[in-house]
Amino acid sequence: MQVKVRDVAFFVGGELSGDGSRTVNNLNGAKEAGPNDLAFILDERFEDLIDRSNAACLIIPKNLRGSYKNTVIRVDDPVAAYSKIIEFAMPNRVPHPKGIHSTAVIAKGAKLGRGIALGAYVVIEEGADIGNDTIIYPFCYVGRKTRIGSKCVLYPNVTIRESISIGDRVIIHAGSVIGSDGFGYFQDKNGIQIKIPQIGTIMIEDDVEIGACVTIDRARFDKTIIGKGSKIDNLVQIAHNVVIGPNCIIAAQSGIAGSSELGKNVFLGGQVGVSDHVKLGDFVKVGAQTGISKSFPANTILFGYPAKPIEKAKDTIAAIGLLPKLFERVRALEAKIKELESR
Repeated sequence: MQVKVRDVAFFVGGELSGDGSRTVNNLNGAKEAGPNDLAFILDERFEDLIDRSNAACLIIPKNLRGSYKNTVIRVDDPVAAYSKIIEFAMPNRVPHPKGIHSTAVIAKGAKLGRGIALGAYVVIEEGADIGNDTIIYPFCYVGRKTRIGSKCVLYPNVTIRESISIGDRVIIHAGSVIGSDGFGYFQDKNGIQIKIPQIGTIMIEDDVEIGACVTIDRARFDKTIIGKGSKIDNLVQIAHNVVIGPNCIIAAQSGIAGSSELGKNVFLGGQVGVSDHVKLGDFVKVGAQTGISKSFPANTILFGYPAKPIEKAKDTIAAIGLLPKLFERVRALEAKIKELESR
């Protein structure tokens, strides 16, 4: 990558301010950037870095209208500009494996599309169907009658169990397990836990990305569903018969219990817990470490344990902060009453 700043501005459709003749040949963070680097400022919180940075040029949000000594390109969305530049300048930054490794184990009845890649020690079971241009890294397992669409990527040690359906352009990161049994037991009269068979499946729709060490359980009956375009961070647990709508974001270490439903564009912060049979409407946003034990309608912002709409949660937190002063006031009043009574 070696390009003039003015050409970068044209490529991203940005507004150039400063020296467009400068050359950039690398991308870097605003703090770490050198004189030949292109850097990014994502929002106003980092505005002070613009003139402190050594970058040749910085891409910044349009709403930052200061007069800066450094060359800047103002755009509507710096994150989108960053993604566009990366895809153009570094399309093969992660060189995927090609072809079928000699140690891959492929059942006779498995169907393999055109242009697929299978790494070392991949296992493809009977009746599995792998779409065109899908890449499966070493030590992955694809179970019987599982269908994986086109242009998917499975990173090392991913396990996809039997009879799972995965759409096109799905990315699953290392160590994730898709289709393990749902957590279902009942206790008999002797107190012994009896396993309830989990005979359902999982449907993962197009353009989903699943982080590392995620576990998604198969349904007891019917399907666990991950909606189109949803993105799941590392170390997330999704239980049996959960339905996640399209374009949801689920951050790390969150857990969603059985038969809960998330509408479209729901956002869960890190370490959120969702109880079973809960329904969250479209565009619900949930702050980190929130515990959700009941359903909430669309467009609600939730925080706290138990979860409350954000304004109520703020009032509760503020009230808790006042408890020490309230305690001291009560002690003073008790002392005053005792003094009055002694008279």
